Amino acid sequence: MTGLILFGSFIIMLIISVPIALALGVATAITLFYIDMPVVVVAQRIFTAIDSSSIMAIPFFVLAGNLMTEGGISRRIVELANSIVGGVRGGLFYVMVISCAFFAALSGSAPATVIAIGAMLYPEMVKRGYPEKRSAGLLAVAGGLGPIIPPSIIMVVYGTITSSSIGDLFKGGIVAGIMIMVVLFVICAFLSKKENWPKSDKRLSLGEFTKALWSAGLAVMLPVIVLGGIYSGILTPTESAAVAVIYSFIVGVLIYRELPWSNLMNVIIASGKGSAMVLFIIATSTAFSWLFTYAGISQQLIDFINSMHLSAWAYCLIVAFILLIFGTFLEGIATCVLLVPLLWPVAESLGINVIHFGLIVSISNVIGTMTPPVAVNLFAASSVTHMKMGDIAKGEIPFFIGFNFVFFLIVLVPWFSTALI
Repeated sequence: MTGLILFGSFIIMLIISVPIALALGVATAITLFYIDMPVVVVAQRIFTAIDSSSIMAIPFFVLAGNLMTEGGISRRIVELANSIVGGVRGGLFYVMVISCAFFAALSGSAPATVIAIGAMLYPEMVKRGYPEKRSAGLLAVAGGLGPIIPPSIIMVVYGTITSSSIGDLFKGGIVAGIMIMVVLFVICAFLSKKENWPKSDKRLSLGEFTKALWSAGLAVMLPVIVLGGIYSGILTPTESAAVAVIYSFIVGVLIYRELPWSNLMNVIIASGKGSAMVLFIIATSTAFSWLFTYAGISQQLIDFINSMHLSAWAYCLIVAFILLIFGTFLEGIATCVLLVPLLWPVAESLGINVIHFGLIVSISNVIGTMTPPVAVNLFAASSVTHMKMGDIAKGEIPFFIGFNFVFFLIVLVPWFSTALI
C-alpha cells in the first residue's frame, strides 16, 4: 500500500503538470503522513543528498559551460570544425557533429550543447539550402553527446550514488562518444547522397585549418586541462570543474574579451538558476528513493528479479528498456537518482561492472532527452530553430536510430565501456 500511495500521488501530480522536483518531494511527504513518520525526514534526506563534494562539480560545470558560450569559445570551436570538413557534400552536418562533440567536452549538458551550437550553425545551414527538418533533427541528436563525452553531469551524479570512479566513467564516455560520432557520420554520408544535400565550394586548406586551430587553441586546451587533471590524479572532478570555471573566465573575459564585465552577473545568475534546478531534482529524488527503500519495495524488487534467475546481459537489457521508458517522461537526473539505488544492487549481485552499468544509465538518459514528451533536447532545438517539436522529431529519426544502435551495442558488449580502464 505504501508503494501505491508513493507512486500514485507522484503520477497524479505529473498528470496535473506539477514540476518533477516538487512532485517527488510532495509525494514523499504525503506517504510519510500515511505511515505516520515526521515530515522533517524529507528535509533531512534533501540535505543529505546534496551534502557531497562530488555534487559541487555540477554547478561549477554549468557555470563553466555558460562562460564558454558567452565568451566566444564555442564560436571558435565551430570555426575549427568547419575548417576540418572543407568542401564535403553536406559538410555543415559534419561540422554540427564535430562542434557538438567539442562543446560536449566543455559543458557536460545536452540542452546547453543544442542551444550553443544550434544558435551559431542552424541559421547558416538554412541559408545554404540544407533541409530544415534534418538540420534540426541532427542538432537534437548530436547535442546528446553533451552528457556522454566527458565531463558529464549525469556521470558525476551516478558516480556519487554508487561510489564509483568518476574518472573511469569519463573514460567509458570517451569510447561511447566516438562510436556515436562515427555512426552519425555514416548516416550523414548516406543521406547526403540520397537527399542531395548542398556541397560547399570551399576546399580544405592547411592555412585555414592552422588559422582556425590557432584561434581556437585556448578553447581546445580546456578539455585537455580538465580531463588531464582528473586522469593524472592531480585534480578531483570537483576541483577540475572549478579549474574549468577559472579558465573559462580568464579566456572569455580577459583574453578573447567577448564577455563584457557588464554581462558577467547575468551569466552567474543564469548558471545559479540552472544549477538550483538540477540540485533540487537530485535532492527530492533522493528522498523519494529513500522512502522507496525504507518501505521495503526495493528489496521486493530485488527478490523478484533474483527469482527470475536472469543472466547479466538479460538484466542489462531489461534495465535498458526500463530506463528508456522512464526517460520519456522523467528528466535524466531524476531518473538516475530515483532508479539507480534500486537497480544497482541487483546488478552488483549479478557481477555487472559498475562502469558498464553507469554507461547504460547515462546513455539511456540522453536518449530520453530526444524522446517526447519530456525531450528537453527537442525543446532546446525548437527554441533555436523556431520549428514545431513534431517536425524536429521526424527529422531526427535516422540519427535517433543510429544513436540507439550504439546504445544497445554498449548494453550487450561490456568491453566498449571498460576498454580504457
